[in-house]
Amino acid sequence: MKDKRNEILARQLIDYSLDLQKGETLYLEVKGIPTLELAKEVIRYASHKGATVFWYYSDEGLLRHFVAHANDDMFKRQADLHLDLMTKADAYIGLRGSNNPFDMADIPNEQIKKHNALFYHPVHLEERVKRTRWVVLRYPNDAMAQLAQTPTETFADFYYEVCCADYAKMSKAQNKLHALMEATDTVRITAPGTDLRFSMKGIPAVKCDGTRNIPDGEVYTAPVRDSVNGTIQYNTPSLYQGTLFENIRLEFENGKIVKASADQGGEKLDEIFNTDEGARFVGEFAIGVNPFILHPMKDTLFDEKIAGSLHFTPGQCYDEAPNGNQSSIHWDIVLIQRPEYGGGEIWFDDTLIRKDGVFIDSEMEKSFSADALRSSALT
Repeated sequence: MKDKRNEILARQLIDYSLDLQKGETLYLEVKGIPTLELAKEVIRYASHKGATVFWYYSDEGLLRHFVAHANDDMFKRQADLHLDLMTKADAYIGLRGSNNPFDMADIPNEQIKKHNALFYHPVHLEERVKRTRWVVLRYPNDAMAQLAQTPTETFADFYYEVCCADYAKMSKAQNKLHALMEATDTVRITAPGTDLRFSMKGIPAVKCDGTRNIPDGEVYTAPVRDSVNGTIQYNTPSLYQGTLFENIRLEFENGKIVKASADQGGEKLDEIFNTDEGARFVGEFAIGVNPFILHPMKDTLFDEKIAGSLHFTPGQCYDEAPNGNQSSIHWDIVLIQRPEYGGGEIWFDDTLIRKDGVFIDSEMEKSFSADALRSSALT
């Protein structure tokens, strides 16, 4: 069904997130039949601006049949096909709205590892992320609403408010936090089951303000690779590689995960962290600041932006905030520190920065409020 809000979102993706120009080429990847309504608006508006669009449809229901049976040569040939297209593109949009996020749940992990290493890593992590302007987002279908345990119409209203937030204002609001993170050496994080220490000295911080992910709302960096010590107990469910994990607990010694457990999915943790050497080290530390996202919905693009949260990510670091860790995985797992989730603190160089999800700096906290960042386009 046509929704006027898709026009608003398409314009934001093309004009703000990508700044797509006449004569450029857009690679549009679409997952899920309902997502086609937003895809149509993207193609229409991009073409109106004079850009050429290449669109490609896929979803996990199709992908599972290839990944389950492909050998190394088949993965490499598929990667070559997509690399040729990606290298010719100036920008990329990934619209993701699969009907069943568990469609890959029974695929052998060895096959998923091959797909990540031989296809996803060269096409997306090496070519798309490093060379194109890109943005990825979900689409509010029935499956997402079910994961969020919310009626579909209610979820759609939530979705458009989040995704059409005033990201230009959010970008300005992130400046102070960004500067603070870049000036910090030592970090301590506490919460129920969590006491973690590390350094982020000399590693750049990066604002995430609607030019890569929609929804957005985080500032990230990375820990010095070997500096992480202590324990973190995540309190947000994580749906990763088709498996749902609950209450993941990781213990670190000199940067390395030495013990991993979970209340659900724990039997697969060592298999994931043994993917390669870098899978047991952390490639990202980020603070979530999106005031429209308050509760987890088992979707990483949303959950990692939750106001009052942080995520601490085993696997590949980003080139923009490099700590030298290389891996074919990048697993964003979220810890919420607001009082209803047990509370917690973040300390920078022995100074308390955030307590129970609220920044100690009242001006900073106010700049990240819903009232400050609500989009006028939806009113």
